[in-house]
Amino acid sequence: MDVEYDVIVLGTGLKECILSGLLSVDRLKVLHMDRNDYYGGDSTSLNLNQLWKRFKGEETPPAQIGASRDYNVDMVPKFMMANGALVRVLIHTGVTKYLSFKAVDGSYVFNKGKIHKVPSTDMEALKSPLMGLFEKRRAGKFFLYVQDYKENDPSTHKGYDLTKLTTKQLISKYGLDDNTIDFIGHAVALHRDDSYLSEPAIDTVKRMKLYAESVARFQGGSPYIYPLYGLGELPQGFARLSAVYGGTYMLSKPECKVEFDNEGKVCGVTSEGETAKCKKVVCDPSYLPDKKISNGELVKKVGKVFRAIAIMSHPIPNTAESHSVQIILPQKQLGRKSDMYVFCCSYSHNVASKGKYIAFVSAQAETDNPETELKPGIDLLGPVDELFIDIYDRYEPTNDSSSDNCYISTSYDATTHFESTVMDVLSLYTKITGKTVDLSVDLSAASASEDDM
Repeated sequence: MDVEYDVIVLGTGLKECILSGLLSVDRLKVLHMDRNDYYGGDSTSLNLNQLWKRFKGEETPPAQIGASRDYNVDMVPKFMMANGALVRVLIHTGVTKYLSFKAVDGSYVFNKGKIHKVPSTDMEALKSPLMGLFEKRRAGKFFLYVQDYKENDPSTHKGYDLTKLTTKQLISKYGLDDNTIDFIGHAVALHRDDSYLSEPAIDTVKRMKLYAESVARFQGGSPYIYPLYGLGELPQGFARLSAVYGGTYMLSKPECKVEFDNEGKVCGVTSEGETAKCKKVVCDPSYLPDKKISNGELVKKVGKVFRAIAIMSHPIPNTAESHSVQIILPQKQLGRKSDMYVFCCSYSHNVASKGKYIAFVSAQAETDNPETELKPGIDLLGPVDELFIDIYDRYEPTNDSSSDNCYISTSYDATTHFESTVMDVLSLYTKITGKTVDLSVDLSAASASEDDM
């Protein structure tokens, strides 16, 4: 390969495909390679036959579950915040034209052994058993403060400097009890653990505002949307974008080896005896598992994710017959160090056969026993037709990308929403180009139609 590329991207996971699309739009010469013969990498969607092959070897799926082609089972299931960063990136790049979205029916939180809907209207808030009457009044005042808060307008700050005040200090000014704090921090601000309480309150306030704006967006029962036919459509949408702008794609490229020159800088990628030259490499951690550099490894293991995948013939009980739903189980409710997440979608999103539902229970591993650890979430599902357990290691980069020009994404976490995923992408884009993605877009360009809600 005599051509020199500006960037070679390894892996067609969602993060890598977004970056490939963004860099191609910037008119950089991009080559995108994957060892697999399909798009999506770790974040692919599998049909029924592929799911069985992955978890049960040579067995064939039982006929009563439906046709293999009816299924698109996400390996990294996540919903999209209607006003969130991923939707803004989709609009910024025009990838929305390749996708159709449907609003998610409801968002729930696990509290004192029961699941409760996270209120999405004033009426739901009044009726919700999550708080008593007086607590609702106190919480209402806090929500009003958050709603009115504008970062650039000090008259809305009530004298509080949220860059210095911790979340715990801000919430204490409204006298809210621990249950309410748990609900706000995990089900609305979507923090993964309780470390946010000792961090500046500005981040929590921004997260709460995003949640409220996303709920208001479609007046649905939750702040989330989800693409028809599953998340496997997303990497392919960005791949199409890259191709439109001249990006080159090569699937089924085995043993893609990143090459470094004498100064420790990336100089190309070798596969099947041929080396493609480049200035920079973008990849997921699996493409550099054993690569050592003079001061250590390029990536380090930071934990494991446990995930249960269930095929069911009914919606999750106590979710108002919802066809798509998220349930957050805050760490404190389970005596854990981090939250557990339940995600459910169904045939109404074209990801399963008629009458079938797919539920996922995900958590950052804290023990060596996935079945026992995930039991609190699995118990919420009711009877299941089939259950699979997925386990994968999480890695993050340790290299200095500014000196070696190797830009490595972080493995996907256990959360059931995309905000942390997109933050990693935007950070990598800025490191690669020195620019930031303009996310001030017309949000009406991505809509979930009335029929779809």
